[in-house]
Amino acid sequence: MTDPKRGAFNGLLALLRPFRTIVSVSVALGMAGGLAITLLLATINNALHSATGMTQGVVLTFAALCLLALTSSIVSDIGTNYVGQRIIAALRKDLGEKVLSAPIGQIERYRSHRLIPVLTHDVDTISDFSFAFTPLAIASTVTLGCLGYLAYLSVPMFLMMIVAIVIGSSVQFIAGHKGIRGFDAARDLEDELQRYYSAIASGAKELRIHRPRRYRMNTHRIQETADRISDIQVRSVNIYIVAKTFGSMLFFVVIGLALAMQAYSPNPDPAVITGFVLVLLYMKGPLEHVIGYLPIIGKARIAFARITELSDRFSSPEPHLLMDGSEAPSPVVNSLELRGITYSPPPVEGSEPFHLGPINLSIKQGDIVFIVGENGCGKTTLIKLLLGLYQPDAGEIRLNGETVTDPVRDDYRQLFTTVFADYYLFDDLVQGSATQSLDSAAKYLERLEIAHKVSVKDGVFSTTDLSTGQRKRLALVNAWLEERPVLVFDEWAADQDPAFRRVFYTELLPDLKRLGKTIIVISHDDRYFDIADQLVRLRAGKVVHEMEPA
Repeated sequence: MTDPKRGAFNGLLALLRPFRTIVSVSVALGMAGGLAITLLLATINNALHSATGMTQGVVLTFAALCLLALTSSIVSDIGTNYVGQRIIAALRKDLGEKVLSAPIGQIERYRSHRLIPVLTHDVDTISDFSFAFTPLAIASTVTLGCLGYLAYLSVPMFLMMIVAIVIGSSVQFIAGHKGIRGFDAARDLEDELQRYYSAIASGAKELRIHRPRRYRMNTHRIQETADRISDIQVRSVNIYIVAKTFGSMLFFVVIGLALAMQAYSPNPDPAVITGFVLVLLYMKGPLEHVIGYLPIIGKARIAFARITELSDRFSSPEPHLLMDGSEAPSPVVNSLELRGITYSPPPVEGSEPFHLGPINLSIKQGDIVFIVGENGCGKTTLIKLLLGLYQPDAGEIRLNGETVTDPVRDDYRQLFTTVFADYYLFDDLVQGSATQSLDSAAKYLERLEIAHKVSVKDGVFSTTDLSTGQRKRLALVNAWLEERPVLVFDEWAADQDPAFRRVFYTELLPDLKRLGKTIIVISHDDRYFDIADQLVRLRAGKVVHEMEPA
């Protein structure tokens, strides 16, 4: 079985693979710059103890090494910046496509409070890693180069330094293991905090009129969760701080031991001890730089594991959902049929399992069909099956007598305009065919009695900051302009005042019918059931009554 941590780390490295040439050049230049810095230290040390002093050759060597270090560092950083930005863009595009192409059921089960942190926080964390590889290569090269120079100066001192690095690395490894566990726990809590933030935004009205719930939400949910995240992060980072400080002190211990060795040596060499101290003090910075990237790598592994989890959950995409934006052919909808449709959504813990069907339903072109029943009987689920959003467990959908198969499912969906009960109102108008001008939007706004609040300019609503009922009227404007043959309204009239509710049922629906539209309405307004050409009543997932009202 694959270690998930190793898999996450390999996944991080895989992000760099499409840019292997740029990465290789950047790392090579970074290493060249690191070696140049090491040679600069050696040049400085030799010049300090040279009998001839600063000769022209030493000055030219010094200048050339400075130029090499400067140039390689700049070019390497430019390459790192390019790769980092491209990786961020690629991740964002890939995640966007996965969400867009995932079956709707997977989106509904994943929930936005978990989705949004992955798309924002985790991608930003990965970006920190993507910008780190070249500086990490430079720091590592400088460290290795300095160790090589130390070995050249004195093998005993070099071995002493190796022992110190082994001890420090062991401490860092233990600290890293504990720190990553803390970061992982904090990341879980961030999902919870995101859920609470969503709650205080969506439930702002309810919280303001319910003091105990508001107090509990603020004190026991948001503040306690934020404090727990803070405490875990503090503990996790402190582990790294302690390990880093311990490693820093090891440097001075090694310097002290080196001075002691030279003091008791029968033939002390000032050039050796000076070079050793000079290199060791300089090497402290790059080595701490390497160690400082351990928390970034740890957090990146956790973030990548979350991104991988999202990708795995959305691992059965509908490729047709990523087609271009051109309108699918719009055939005349002579008939829609559901034949033996059954569907059982994934069970929800603590709830009774629900089963819909078998459903047999036939809808003719130009019909007004009402789907009615008590809450939770399966009306919206039935609509989502009819729209092709859910895949039925058994049975088939037929359009004009032909079975709707997977290759044409997205084309089939383009026949419908929908306004769900939990609809999202886009502020831009995506027009249907050229026969309908966006100028018609003004007429529809007048008809729906909201022209005094909203206008359309450059194909965009001037505002969507309206009451719930008025926003639904804007959604109806969109439905009119899309010119699709089948319109689906899920409790559209529920948020309208009585006068406009009557207009919807007695004027707007008949007008749409006269235009040849097929209309499917989920409704509880029994006083208007006589408007329907067909009335379908559901109870506990079964059709218990289907009739044509007199």
